[in-house]
Parts: sequence; C-alpha cells; structure tokens
Amino acid sequence: MGARVRILLVEDDRRVAAALSSALTRRGYEVEHAATVAAALSAAPCDLVLLDLTLPDGDGTDLCRELRRRSSQLGIIAVTARGEERDRVLGLRLGADDYVVKPFSMTELQARIEAVLRRAAHTVPERNLIEVGPVRVDVAARTVTVAGRPVALTRKEFDVLLSLARQPGVAVARERILLDAWGTTWGDGHTVEVHVGSLRGKLGDARLVETVRGVGYRLRCE
Repeated sequence: MGARVRILLVEDDRRVAAALSSALTRRGYEVEHAATVAAALSAAPCDLVLLDLTLPDGDGTDLCRELRRRSSQLGIIAVTARGEERDRVLGLRLGADDYVVKPFSMTELQARIEAVLRRAAHTVPERNLIEVGPVRVDVAARTVTVAGRPVALTRKEFDVLLSLARQPGVAVARERILLDAWGTTWGDGHTVEVHVGSLRGKLGDARLVETVRGVGYRLRCE
C-alpha cells in the first residue's frame, strides 16, 4: 500500500457520496469517488472498495464480480439499500468481503472497513526476514538487530517498526501504523508519535525513522 489507505467509493447519489467522502477523509483515508460502473473500472488502484449495488449504467453485482476477478486481495464492502437476505448472499458469493445495509452509522462502517483491511493484509505472504539498511527484522522470532546489535523492543514498538519495515523508504501514514499495530485507524496520533520516539531511542540513531510532515513516518533505506 501507499502512504494512506486508498478507498474507492462507488456511489451514484452525489449527496451521499459527498457526506461519506468527507467522513472517511476526516478518519485519514484517501478517497476517490466513482458514480458509475465505467468510472469505477477506470479508477486508480485502491486498497478497498465501498460499492453501491444500484448504479445508473449497470448492476453493482456485475461490477463486484469483475473487481474480484481482477484482484483476489482487494477489499470489497457492498454498501446498499438492498437488505434482503438473497441480495446479501448474492453479493457475498460474487466476491464482496462484507455487506452493509443503509442506513448505517460511521462507527459500524469504520469497524467493518478495519476488519476487511486486516483480513486482506493477512492474505499477503509475510517475509520472515526484512533488512532495511542496518536494521534487520526477524518477523517470526519478533527480534530486531541494528548493525548486528540486538535491540529489545516492546510488542507495540516492534509492531510500529514492522509497519515501517514492510514499506522501506515509503512514507507510511499514521493511520496505517495505527491499523498495523493497534488494529484500528481511528485513534490518537499522539500514541504513534510516542512509540516512534521510543523506537528511535532504542535503535540508537534517530535518523533511521524520518518524520514525513503531514503524513507519518519513513524507515530510511540507506
């Protein structure tokens, strides 16, 4: 993933789309809106799709099938007024990871987004050893060395470092770190800041973890 979790919102109702986009952006997501099947199919790559099943130029279930055909790892949540059991079952069988019936609360949607993102992340094979510059992370053993020197980290410090090490040289958003280390994207960014500060001290070189203003942090490759 890039710096932020990218969501494609496929919704033909402009007012609903504007409200959802605003709420998701406030929670740290990068949101692209598509009002039609055609626009959704030509949209930039994303991490998760919020998919209305009623669209002006086609059926959302067909779009769901095509999106799943293109990627087995893409998170897809059907967001629709179709609440009957046969519609939910059809959507899930066509490849949706979850199904949310309108009206819904942002708290419920947030929880479902996080759950789907966690499941999607777990489908990607994890390397046992990650080396970034002098930093060596043994994922299975949950150990860290810097230039061969063992570094004792707390569980959360390790999780924060692992989130950065998975994307060496890339600016990782605070929301992404929260999701990887705490299982949520909705929390106090100060928590990440505190753990990064502690991590820098233990790594022995504060320059290894760079602050990317307005985004998050980056583990240096050099």
